[in-house]
Amino acid sequence: MHETNSSSQRDTAITNATRYFDEGRFVDELARRVAFRTTSQEAGSQPALLAYLAEELAPSLESLGYECAIHDNPRPEFGPLLIARRIEDPALPTVLTYGHGDVVRGQDESWRAGLSPWKVVCEGERIYGRGTADNKGQHTINLAAIAMVLATRGSLGFNSTVLIETGEETGSPGLAEFCSAQREQLRADVLIGSDGPRLKPEQPTIFGGTRGVINFELSLVLREGAHHSGNWGGLIANPGIILAHALASITDRRGQIRVPEWRPTTLSDSVRRAIAACEVDGGAEGPEIDPDWGEASLTPAERVFGWNSFEVLAFRTGNPDRPVNAIPPSAIAYCQLRFVVGTDPGDILPALERHLAREGFAGIRVAPSRATTMAATRLDPDDPWARWALASLERTLGKPPVLLPNLGGTLPNDVFAGILAVPTIWVPHSYAACSQHAPDEHMLAPLAREGLRMMTGLYWDAGAPGVPARRAPLSRAGAGAGLSAGSGAGSGAGSGG
Repeated sequence: MHETNSSSQRDTAITNATRYFDEGRFVDELARRVAFRTTSQEAGSQPALLAYLAEELAPSLESLGYECAIHDNPRPEFGPLLIARRIEDPALPTVLTYGHGDVVRGQDESWRAGLSPWKVVCEGERIYGRGTADNKGQHTINLAAIAMVLATRGSLGFNSTVLIETGEETGSPGLAEFCSAQREQLRADVLIGSDGPRLKPEQPTIFGGTRGVINFELSLVLREGAHHSGNWGGLIANPGIILAHALASITDRRGQIRVPEWRPTTLSDSVRRAIAACEVDGGAEGPEIDPDWGEASLTPAERVFGWNSFEVLAFRTGNPDRPVNAIPPSAIAYCQLRFVVGTDPGDILPALERHLAREGFAGIRVAPSRATTMAATRLDPDDPWARWALASLERTLGKPPVLLPNLGGTLPNDVFAGILAVPTIWVPHSYAACSQHAPDEHMLAPLAREGLRMMTGLYWDAGAPGVPARRAPLSRAGAGAGLSAGSGAGSGAGSGG
């Protein structure tokens, strides 16, 4: 009888989540959040980043019974972080929910007529606005789902901690130090977050980790000043040509990596099985996969979820905007390696230097172009939390979602899986052709509606019998400690009573 009643309440909560979307309340809430110009990549963004946490998210969470604290970033030049906690009973499981409130540059002038990055516009199935897909729309779905469970059950049935950072689009600077210092406040049994795209728009997806990423520069400076190509052509070396050949040595003509240390050795049978039936598809407006690009022995899914990929993001020599008849003095390439578990992050650039020296390009300088390198993470597809999440989503949807051991993209998941040592479950509510980081960013309404249903069911099940075996209970001190606001500019902002 109790199980029947619980199932009925679960259905009610999901119905309420659907109504929240259908009545326009989701779009209204998202529009309010998109209006905050939280562009962490631009100077002077700190006031908007703080306002988003203090004026928008903290009041919303406090209304749900959370105690909120806004903390200064350990790296003062970057944006603050919010910890919100609702501790119902230290003996209950604790779920950590993550999101980021910052967005990339608006690129206002590049959006098509009738659209603005800072105003939500709905056209057909598309909900336009900067952050709708990355990440305000996604964490708005998750926080609304928590609200639906509370409104129906009267409690969550688990302890909930929400962490929102405001620097993910600049590489999450300070997040690792912050989580290390706040380890007790953030201690949890599982992380449930939403970011990134589904495998296909119509296919609900769970991923348990992410590829790592390192951005770096290859540069060659041969002399000061450019020299006339007629007088000096054939007599002095061209750094652009040399650097182009150096880049060409890193992969073959189809992009297969030639640096031995960059070639993974951890594409296990369990990972192969998990992605065997996966088909990468960005939707009608996504790019077509090039069948003759990437590692020839792998399927497209194995290339993006189980292998490393090297990319040249930009290449500059001379003045591309106004070329002149002169041999340039220098050349620089901005590059990136996305890498899976088993690749040593500390050896990525030294391995490249060794490779270039073997190929005769010892004079090329290799240097990181970002202070932060995000390590690769992967959750075993057979992990109990992965199986639990799969069962919950299938119960809600009536169809099984796809489970990926890791996403092809990168998130600061190494902080959660490493420093906080929690299993990580990511349920994305976007799709690959959402124009994330570009003009006309959008979320698909059907995905948002389905996401609300999925997450309401998932959070409901987190407070029901049958969750995986948990870690040691929170201590009483841990349950109530550290709920005051941080110091400095964030002090007192949005703190709970």
